[in-house]
Amino acid sequence: MDQVLKCISPIDGSVFAERVALSRDEAFAAAERARGAQAVWASRPLQERIDLVMAGVAAVGAMNDEIVPEIAKMMGRPVRYGGEFGGFNERASHMASIASESLADIEVGEDATFKRYIKRVPHGVVFVVAPWNYPFMTAINTVAPALIAGNAVLLKHATQTLIVGERMAQAFHSAGVPDDVFQNVFLTHDVTNDLIAGNAFDYVNFTGSVGGGIAMERAAAGTFTGVGTELGGKDPGYVMEDADLDAAVDTLIDGAMFNSGQCCCGIERIYVHESLYDQFVEKAVEIVKGYKLGNPLDAETTIGPMANLRFAAEVRAQISEALADGAVAHIDLFAEDDGGAYLTPQILTNVNHDMRVMRDESFGPVVGIMKVSSDDEAVALMNDSEFGLTASLWTQDVDRAAHIGDRIETGTVFLNRADYLDPGLCWTGCKNTGRGGGLSVIGYHNLTRPKSYHLKKVTK
Repeated sequence: MDQVLKCISPIDGSVFAERVALSRDEAFAAAERARGAQAVWASRPLQERIDLVMAGVAAVGAMNDEIVPEIAKMMGRPVRYGGEFGGFNERASHMASIASESLADIEVGEDATFKRYIKRVPHGVVFVVAPWNYPFMTAINTVAPALIAGNAVLLKHATQTLIVGERMAQAFHSAGVPDDVFQNVFLTHDVTNDLIAGNAFDYVNFTGSVGGGIAMERAAAGTFTGVGTELGGKDPGYVMEDADLDAAVDTLIDGAMFNSGQCCCGIERIYVHESLYDQFVEKAVEIVKGYKLGNPLDAETTIGPMANLRFAAEVRAQISEALADGAVAHIDLFAEDDGGAYLTPQILTNVNHDMRVMRDESFGPVVGIMKVSSDDEAVALMNDSEFGLTASLWTQDVDRAAHIGDRIETGTVFLNRADYLDPGLCWTGCKNTGRGGGLSVIGYHNLTRPKSYHLKKVTK
């Protein structure tokens, strides 16, 4: 019997879209078509692949007026923010601009007797599993460089953003990328596991939950298929005594609350030097009280519903447990809070690391703020986490920030900014946030394999 995947809109609980998942045989056939098409794709000149990929990116941009309300209906982000094309285009454009240099042969040496060099060659078939929170931007992080490097790509999107992959495939195919080279696929978890375990792919890139990453690695066990993961996060901010207070409050609170807190590198805990603590909390509360919770299709809405009822339930549970243990909530219940997907953004103080809200990933509009008295105390608290994606430091002293950054267990160190992905830098994490890295030259290295050439010119 066919299995149907359903996207339930958080706006009103209605079914926004549904698609029939591929059977096991259909899924393996799709992977085989990709494998059959990949060699011809890789044989095309690099610039031709770049041009086709960037034409596909432009075709996505041409759909933006349709895409923005679709995102709102699928996962709840307000239309006032205009969608994801800016970041989508920025990331693809950067990866296109560095492709020639990143994929160039590494010349080891040549003389009258030998020529030695290392090529970077595509893996073959790359499987991309993208999340729902930034469905276009997270997907393009891998899709663009994988295709440019000469791989074929199968893209599986989260059910919550069910039709994003269709949009991307439609755009890329209209631009001339062959149908079998870039395929959108609808898959159940079981069929996904079967494909990975069955060596259908040469590389897997997964962005999602820790549990999902574990499932991917288990499925790949014994296949020697590379698996790159970006999983959970509990990203900290640290505000030092010499920080620009207004800039720190504005940026960190936006980083905690934007997209209803559903950001991979969103700020989930803040440590403020005792000299600025009271002012920071006061300003943060004032900002959050000014938010407009409501229907994301309304241009006045600044914070929409969480993407799914169960995500909102987890955030409410963390807040409730913290309050029972002595935390203080600073935001009164918004009138629009329905006890379901529409959730009041919350600031908590009098929190500690015994509380789940300061340990477990919240992935919602809540942040705990703690007072600290020294860099050592702040570093110890920032490192007291199973995750390590980004950390945001606030000070006027760049050298101090770099020194503290060296001590933090994280993938990215921000100074005086937060919640941003620079495509020139490797997007990576440590601990339970996962392993591997996307974007930058390192992204190309992960989407290709080295192949050495040791050519002896003479035999006498």
